[in-house]
Amino acid sequence: MTSLELVRSFLENRLGVQPERVEPASSLIELGVDSMMMLELMFEFETHLGIRLPTDLETPRTVGEMLDMMDRLAQA
Repeated sequence: MTSLELVRSFLENRLGVQPERVEPASSLIELGVDSMMMLELMFEFETHLGIRLPTDLETPRTVGEMLDMMDRLAQA
């Protein structure tokens, strides 16, 4: 599963967001992601990638920022 597929699946399952609405330029806030949902999404990444996320990560504002962060962490 790619990072984009993971985000799309998460948002569809938790918020009912249609996957085609989840594009790199999409604002996470406009998709309904609040601070609590962001934490859940981060935990999902940890589980999926088998990594421990640093506590000093900047909060992404867009799906693209989220994907870039996930891909960098997965390659580290």
